[in-house]
Amino acid sequence: MKQTSIALSLALLLAGCTQSSVPVARKPVVQKVAPKPVVKKTAPVAKKQLPPPPKKNIKLREIDDKNFNSDYMYPEDKKATPKTVEKAPAPSEPATASSGMSKEECIAMITQEKFDKYTAMFGSEEASIKRCNMLKAMQ
Repeated sequence: MKQTSIALSLALLLAGCTQSSVPVARKPVVQKVAPKPVVKKTAPVAKKQLPPPPKKNIKLREIDDKNFNSDYMYPEDKKATPKTVEKAPAPSEPATASSGMSKEECIAMITQEKFDKYTAMFGSEEASIKRCNMLKAMQ
């Protein structure tokens, strides 16, 4: 019994170590050939023949510009030109009185620094006071 078990285990060991599968035959590698690019033949371009030069010898005429009028040739667009009316700069006091706020009230509402900043930004104290009026209206 001992000998059979040893013989059987050796047979199993040898059976496991041997190749049990059939060797795989490798297929030859087939390379695909890229299709040749199709070249379209263009139709030959027919050259156009130019017309023959005129047989007459043409002479240029002189222009009589006695009737030249620059107003007709270069008219001014009367609608596009706005009428410019020059206004004399109004003093700051009447403007502040009509606006309903004085410079002191504006400075009291916003600080002197902001008032100076608005004056520099808008170009005049009147514009700064108008800005104060707008701020007061938003509050």
